[in-house]
Amino acid sequence: MTRVAVNVEGRRLSLSNLDKVLYPETGFTKRDVIDYYRQVAPLMLPHITGRPTTLRRFPDGVTGQWFYEKDVSRHAPDWLRTARLANSRDDDNGSNDYPVLDDLASLVWAANLAALELHVPQWTVTPDCERATPDRLVFDLDPGAPATIVECCRVAEALREMLTADGLTPVPKTSGSKGMQLYCPVRTEMPDDTSRYAKAVAQRLATEQPSLVVATMTRSARTGKVFIDWSQNNPSKTTVAPYSLRAKEAPTVSTPVTWDEVGGCTTASELRFETNDVLERIAAEGDLFAGVLGEGAPVPA
Repeated sequence: MTRVAVNVEGRRLSLSNLDKVLYPETGFTKRDVIDYYRQVAPLMLPHITGRPTTLRRFPDGVTGQWFYEKDVSRHAPDWLRTARLANSRDDDNGSNDYPVLDDLASLVWAANLAALELHVPQWTVTPDCERATPDRLVFDLDPGAPATIVECCRVAEALREMLTADGLTPVPKTSGSKGMQLYCPVRTEMPDDTSRYAKAVAQRLATEQPSLVVATMTRSARTGKVFIDWSQNNPSKTTVAPYSLRAKEAPTVSTPVTWDEVGGCTTASELRFETNDVLERIAAEGDLFAGVLGEGAPVPA
């Protein structure tokens, strides 16, 4: 195994197998993965700081075996911030030491583990490692074939009207896979408030547009429709982070988009972005997801 010692903002890291190809169809290597996360870090870090991260690791690339990793106690460097959190109330297996990626060195460390995908919850951890109440509301739009992200855009526009009418400010991004997500900055004192509200909104839209929208998790009901997954607001759930890579044939990215792009989307390829596309968009537009960092509105009753 070839290793290279580097210094990242005062932190010592040993990077390994930099020339290993992780995306065989495009020749995208671990070096490329690390370099992408290095470049995107200034915009990505504000959206994941303070959030315990679940790593989706692909040590043999996207065509090999993969696994989710929550507990990094065995191999985390001493300087890495971790948060020991009890598992969800549905899981009796104790606690995990989650990585909290607050700086560039932490992000490079994760990338070196071939953690192509980074998934975070809609809440942060308090200084004493307790779950804070949610500060984000998310709607995960998942198209059932033959529906695509085009149909997701139509659902997103309808959701935008409903959310705006309730005093919220939705911000869209692609999932980097088939669908997209809408986020709203919120504030609440109740951990389940966001799930309650998101479920009610999803069910309402499914009732109003039954030919396009489904709000139940039954896979057979999704054919040709868009499933609004409101359950991503559950405190035990995570959603792919903005600017995260996805483990697809090519290095696609979960990419913030404008409402003009959502409204104008007529083919799925229009909202498919790889790493170079994202870096070019950042250079031209900055952080299109910055609205999520604003002060949250109360979760509607």
